[in-house]
Amino acid sequence: MTGGLLRFAARRLGVCTGLLALLSLVVFVGVDLLPGDPATSRLGDRASPEQIAAARDRLGLGDPLWQRYADWAGGLLRGDLGASMLSGVPVRSLIADRLGNSALLAGLTLAAVVPLSLLLGVWAGMRRGRLPDRAVSTVAVILVALPEYVVAGGLVLVLSVWLGWFPAVSVTPAAGGPPLDPRLLALPLLSLLSLSLAHAVRVIRAATAAALRAPHVETAVLNGTPRRALLRRAVLPAALPVAVQIWCVLGIGLVGGAILVERVYGYPGIGELLVSSVQSGDMPVAQALAVLLGGATLLALAVADIAVTVTTPWKRTAP
Repeated sequence: MTGGLLRFAARRLGVCTGLLALLSLVVFVGVDLLPGDPATSRLGDRASPEQIAAARDRLGLGDPLWQRYADWAGGLLRGDLGASMLSGVPVRSLIADRLGNSALLAGLTLAAVVPLSLLLGVWAGMRRGRLPDRAVSTVAVILVALPEYVVAGGLVLVLSVWLGWFPAVSVTPAAGGPPLDPRLLALPLLSLLSLSLAHAVRVIRAATAAALRAPHVETAVLNGTPRRALLRRAVLPAALPVAVQIWCVLGIGLVGGAILVERVYGYPGIGELLVSSVQSGDMPVAQALAVLLGGATLLALAVADIAVTVTTPWKRTAP
């Protein structure tokens, strides 16, 4: 059983490595095709053609695409993410300044999502088809359907503009460390919590309802098995592996900051850095962030699959 699990983990990690290599190529080419000229963005519109040509030569923008990709990919393998084309600051430093901010926001959100999603999802699934289930499912579907910036803008309008409870934007500098003022964290946290909770609740609710429809569970219900025993023996063993999967994926997405949420609030995280780098044509920053976030997502999916294999008995014994 242990050998089979190790082989499965090795296969999943191998697939992730191949997908990451393909992702790096797609990201590099895609970012390179973005409109705008990094040399002009760095020097300004008043720069002479000679200055722009010299800057493009210095930045290596005149080299063939394949050569620039090979140099960039080689730097990634060495841990060298390059330097910003606009400021010259190493990309690693720019990310390090903001990673703690995003990690704090993601950690707080996930700490709330895990118990709340499990509680609401199982509670709604145990009452499938009844009014509590319909109410929870309807709210979750609405939140999932709404764009992130709509949810964030609505919270700003109600809690900041109308009620004045929280500031509309976070004014903490990126390099000043994670913002510890609860008032600065409240709106980004509520936005991410509502969006993540809606996704997780829908998945866990569906897993719970499916477990209750299993023939052996329906037989146990007809035989008068107490609800608490059903929850412990049938529902949670079926719902927890699925819950672990969605929590892993959400955790990585939260570190990315639900990019538009950080942008709306001006929160100094890596999501906001990614948006600003794309808008300004800062290719090294945009490319490094896209690959790092994509790689983290692939790794989270692999870990989630391995966790499901470990926690699901029939998968552990499968050939």
